[in-house]
Amino acid sequence: MAERMIRGGRKARLAKRAAKPAIDPCPPGQIGGAYKPLSNADLQDIFQTALRLLENLGLGVVPDRLMADLAAVGAIDNGAGRVLIPADLATQAIANAAKTFVLHGRDPARSIEVGGNRVHFGTGGAAVQTLDLDTQRYRPSTLADLHDFTRLQDTLQNVSWYTRCCIATDVPDNYDLDVNTAYALLANTTKPTATAFTVAEHVAPIVQMLDIAAGGPDAFAKRPFMKAHISPIISPMRFGEDAVDVVYECIKHNIPISCITAAQAGATAPATLAGFLAQSLAETLASLVMVHAIQPGFPMVFSNWPLVIDLRTGSFSGGSGETAVLNAASAQLSNWLGLPSGVACSMTDAKAIDAQYGMEKGLTSLAAALAGGNLIYESSGMTASLLGASFEAFVLDDEMHSHTYRALRGIEVSEDNLGYDAIVEAVLGEGHFLGGQHTYAAMERDYFYPALADRDEPRTWAANGGKDAWAVAHEKAREVLGSHHPTYLTAAQDRAIRKQFNILHG
Repeated sequence: MAERMIRGGRKARLAKRAAKPAIDPCPPGQIGGAYKPLSNADLQDIFQTALRLLENLGLGVVPDRLMADLAAVGAIDNGAGRVLIPADLATQAIANAAKTFVLHGRDPARSIEVGGNRVHFGTGGAAVQTLDLDTQRYRPSTLADLHDFTRLQDTLQNVSWYTRCCIATDVPDNYDLDVNTAYALLANTTKPTATAFTVAEHVAPIVQMLDIAAGGPDAFAKRPFMKAHISPIISPMRFGEDAVDVVYECIKHNIPISCITAAQAGATAPATLAGFLAQSLAETLASLVMVHAIQPGFPMVFSNWPLVIDLRTGSFSGGSGETAVLNAASAQLSNWLGLPSGVACSMTDAKAIDAQYGMEKGLTSLAAALAGGNLIYESSGMTASLLGASFEAFVLDDEMHSHTYRALRGIEVSEDNLGYDAIVEAVLGEGHFLGGQHTYAAMERDYFYPALADRDEPRTWAANGGKDAWAVAHEKAREVLGSHHPTYLTAAQDRAIRKQFNILHG
């Protein structure tokens, strides 16, 4: 009987261990900011240099409408095609900026708050190639891939918001592309989402689609669940007219925006890391001043994304140590200014799901999280220096983010956690801590147990097929894509959308 009780107890413990923990030891939204690559003096020097650039050099290629709006709030037309932004105008824009705001999900339970010191991983990118599940080779990304990526990430806890990660290269018309991209997000997830608009004229009709999903005319604007990724500044130090027009249109329709600066060190910005940070900060501040001139306090993610190239070849390098420290420094700068920070990390240059992939993703994403990046873009699914997206990568990256959140959570020191009584009991009793209540409590509360990473001994691993991470993630991606077919649009909503728009999928 005693033996049966022991076996029964072990069976119960194993079942409990396999079940979802009562307390998630590493949920999204952990607190970052412990890693500070810049000193206070460094922060001041970079900021002051950025202000000098804005005030003395300013921005070129300024659209007439924007020039008028900037002049109305105190910017100066230098008469030579550049607008100069006085330091007091830049600091006023910072002071009036939205410091925190909600990124709504269509499911309110999936909404997140942006800003402060909370860290969230999400997606970005415009991959034109997909790592095929069948051939394990790259091929042009398709609209079907976009739907599949969206379905897959819908099941991944650590993707806090979803930006379309690939371009449907089989949709040649730009309007159809923007429409079908937005539809793929609506149909397959209720998380906060983000997309891009090729031109401003596409915004209003797509908002009509979003209104249908939201419940009726003007419903989307009351609770916007999709934001826009826009790059209104072209490095070095000039505006992009089409993107500026998109900014105006998004603000008109109450679409929150990520204004993205994506300079490249040694190409469109200085090769020195400090000089790069100064120029990139100036350019992202120019976006903030633009938003301030149009509508003060409008929700904007301060998306200062330092990008690096290999100066030997000119090719983009997303997985380097320089990328890690620059994006960490960018997050530190943005948070120091009190602005909702967006950075880009986990952009491995690896093409395969291999050791290079794991090293580069782990290094860059952990650095950005430790520095307190509020929204860490490109952090899931991206490969091949942002040219590729991978289903297996989405699955593996989600588990990586759990480990990162656990590291951010840190160590809670309390009378109970210090374990004085448990130490005394173990030393004077069984001589170990296995099976003790103190250990069981910590097991549920303090530890994350990966579902994909292999922790078996070599003999057991070999007996189970000797699978590497790529193979394990492949099976998981296949399982999800075979079983998860959400219906987030009602039949009536879907019919209404298809009647008005050229929907090319399903």
